[in-house]
Amino acid sequence: MVLAEDLASSQRSISIAEFFEKNKHLLGFDSPTRGIITTIKEAVDNALDACEEAEVLPDIYIEVKRKSGDLFWIMVEDNGPGIMPEQVPFVFGKLLYGSRFHQIRQSRGQQGIGISAAVLYAQLTSGTPAVVTTRTGPATPAHRMEIQIKVATNEPKVLSNKEVPWDRTHGTRVEIEFTSTLSAKKRLIEYLRYTGVVNPHARIRAEIDGETFTSERVSNEVLVCPKAIKPHPYGIELGMLKRMAEGETRPLLEFLTEEFSRVGKKTAEEICAIASLRPAAQVKRLNPDQQRSLLAAMQQVKVPAPPTSQCLSPIGEELMVKGLEAEFRMDFVKARTRPSSVFSGHPFMVEAALGYGGKLPPEGNGQIMRFANRVPLIYQQGACAITQSVAGVNWKAYGIGQQGLPMGPVLILVHVASTNVPFTSESKDAIASIPEIEKEIVLALQDLGRDLKAFISRRDRTKLQEDRARAILAIIPDIARKVSEIVEKPVPDLTVIEGQIMHKVVARKQTTAGRIVLSVHNYTAKDVEVQVYDISTDPALDAVPAPDFVSPLDDTFTRVWQCILPPGEGWEASYTGVGGGSLDLRGISEQMKTVVDLDV
Repeated sequence: MVLAEDLASSQRSISIAEFFEKNKHLLGFDSPTRGIITTIKEAVDNALDACEEAEVLPDIYIEVKRKSGDLFWIMVEDNGPGIMPEQVPFVFGKLLYGSRFHQIRQSRGQQGIGISAAVLYAQLTSGTPAVVTTRTGPATPAHRMEIQIKVATNEPKVLSNKEVPWDRTHGTRVEIEFTSTLSAKKRLIEYLRYTGVVNPHARIRAEIDGETFTSERVSNEVLVCPKAIKPHPYGIELGMLKRMAEGETRPLLEFLTEEFSRVGKKTAEEICAIASLRPAAQVKRLNPDQQRSLLAAMQQVKVPAPPTSQCLSPIGEELMVKGLEAEFRMDFVKARTRPSSVFSGHPFMVEAALGYGGKLPPEGNGQIMRFANRVPLIYQQGACAITQSVAGVNWKAYGIGQQGLPMGPVLILVHVASTNVPFTSESKDAIASIPEIEKEIVLALQDLGRDLKAFISRRDRTKLQEDRARAILAIIPDIARKVSEIVEKPVPDLTVIEGQIMHKVVARKQTTAGRIVLSVHNYTAKDVEVQVYDISTDPALDAVPAPDFVSPLDDTFTRVWQCILPPGEGWEASYTGVGGGSLDLRGISEQMKTVVDLDV
């Protein structure tokens, strides 16, 4: 008895804040290296969710500064709707406090842990409070608060609260200090790039210890915020059903039709009949056996899938392609959005994109980009269902090398959107192996693989045609010059001969005496309207004629000319440079064009 009394005297309850203070690795704060990335990730997720709920295009600014040694100051600012001053302490100073956990809809944050966990980590490592500035509109003042968490009670502690001038009419700014390291700066930049890819409506700017990063928005379309739906009968468990029945005053039939998704009067009557319960029975008076019968009946009756069109917000094929093209240069990129599906009563949708060639690394494993509810998954790639599904596809059948994962210049993007993403842990780094999700990922990738196989086959045929055309265009002029010397006559016009051989629109690029000459000839029988795309490191400021469009990026320049060519006509442009790069024709089918670089 003495031992039992001693044990009893040492037992006490702990708060959720105290638990996570000792188990911070569960939230993604397992090392100083991850601390900065996790903090910025949680703040950016909140900012994007808030902007979408307010239906404004997100403008997010991030700043990371080293204050001294391993002490860093992090600031994330957005143009969202702001937070009511009385709610600020609970949002940032209380774990498991939020508005999205109770709603069945797609959102980046759900548990109400993320940003408050960052505040907890800050006071644990540096002892400094988080500083939050927020404003809800031009008619209201901005409030600046210093907040910490009372670990023993999981309650917020407001150290100061005052009105301050702020140039934003609405938005939120959070400042946090903690000990960390920037050894993973490259991964942080990667996270921001990936966030820009799947959030093409957002503008993200960052100053990271003197280095600038910008991801411009490529779409001005404001996202429609997903709407919450009611729970689905297939996603209910007994404990949840008991909790819903407590205090319920409506009869069973009305309870089923009004509290559950896709349950109409006829379906509710069928559930009651299978469960041997009266439709007029009082829900709160059902005993445990009757509740079990009701749950079993709900699982047996055929109920349509939840209305995913309103509770999910997929990226869309067009925006996925735009987002990837804005960040990566590839020869091929396609996207697929699979039809919505359900696992355990939770609706979900899989989207995938596949890129190939261009400036992707030609050696090593392909690049895998994993996303859940528009949030990049940076860590624990090997433990994720997305990686396992990618490895399960036979990529060799689509012309890609494979050693477990696909090899070579290939980029694979997979996005899982769901009202309840099944993460493997609270840190939300990896998706659990759910057969329904893995099946949809594989089907999407196989569909894209077939498109890639057709592209590679077409590219190989095009390369063979280009080799033949290069031989023709290089040899015929030499033959003509030799023959003209022999017969002592002028060199004839070769366009007629080339046209008889080619029967296509021919574009060529050649360097002559320090001038890059681009030419296009229409050897078809129809008028053609084409765009000439020339990409190289040459600025080409003296181009004649001047291009209609010029875009500089990473020390390379993309020039575009528009031209309309009747049958038999040609077009030419030239500029001073060293050559190299690539030439392409747009606006005409692959079968009707041949592009030749005579310098190669």
